[in-house]
Amino acid sequence: MGKILMKGNEAIGAAAIKAGCKCFFGYPITPQNELPEYMSRELPKNGGVFLQGESEIASINMVYGAAGAGARVMTSSSSPGIALKQEGITYIAACELPCVIVNIVRGGPGLGGIQPAQSDYYQATRGGGNGDYKLIVYAPANLQEMIDLVQEAFEVADYYRNPVMVMGDGMIGQMMEPIEFKEIPKRNLSPKDWATTGTECKRNPNIINSLFLAPEELEDLNIKLQKKYKKIEENEARYEAYSLKESEIVFCAYGTTSRIVKNAIDILQKEGIKAGLIRPITLWPFPHEAFDKVPTTAKGIISVEMSCGQMVDDVKIASNGRWTVGFYGRSGGMVPTPQEIVNKAKEILGGVK
Repeated sequence: MGKILMKGNEAIGAAAIKAGCKCFFGYPITPQNELPEYMSRELPKNGGVFLQGESEIASINMVYGAAGAGARVMTSSSSPGIALKQEGITYIAACELPCVIVNIVRGGPGLGGIQPAQSDYYQATRGGGNGDYKLIVYAPANLQEMIDLVQEAFEVADYYRNPVMVMGDGMIGQMMEPIEFKEIPKRNLSPKDWATTGTECKRNPNIINSLFLAPEELEDLNIKLQKKYKKIEENEARYEAYSLKESEIVFCAYGTTSRIVKNAIDILQKEGIKAGLIRPITLWPFPHEAFDKVPTTAKGIISVEMSCGQMVDDVKIASNGRWTVGFYGRSGGMVPTPQEIVNKAKEILGGVK
């Protein structure tokens, strides 16, 4: 199959079906509504089940049940809806159940607006629910990467028995770009012998549970989870290093913002200022090793975000005091322009007072 033109939200649905998704549970919210609409139409044609829950809370608990039965299952929402799902997400993480969660981010806080934003970074990377748990979080920058990562997310979720979030801003969901469905490398997956599929009187029943009244048992679970997260950090961090050679200023940006930054880099290069970009593809695990590629010519790093600076903490940790870390961002659905980013770079370099 050659390239086809698709809208972002619909392309996500097509990628999920291609990856073997058999269940989708969700609730409508802008700007991701085309995704459940697509799944309601196309998933039953491919032997799957679509169900619109009565709320986001109901929907994530349906995901919990389907994942516990071993199905490849997905939900999607936008920022306030993802916030409502947090209790269910922490249950799923505690029970080590694989699922894929798509978040097409809009501006906040509160109900906010319906314009694109990246203000769910903390919610995604710190664990928005209770307890010591982590989600694997992908942040694609274009539709081709989005559909590739959605398909990979199902493999990674099954491999680690962990929820995976694919996070894109509202522009990713609404834009149209040419895409091509590729074969995604398969993981060596273990049988789902833990799933609650019925015993047929041939084995003891499987029990899926996140309540441990004995503190020793709950600590054992946490130790087990932390070992898994360490393995994920060692093996799954991904990033793009762009135009870093001899850079005087290095940007760190993800998703749609990274595309705007690349335009700013072009402007700076034409003005004789060398600039580069570190683009995290996984927001968790954050690609700390990417910052070892920052050249000694760099005078500073700027985190550029469609938020009030939530990624800055991770950039500072990864920089480990080696460079000054600045920030430029727009929030509430406002989108930074290349020239605004250029001006901030010049300010840090001492060219603008």
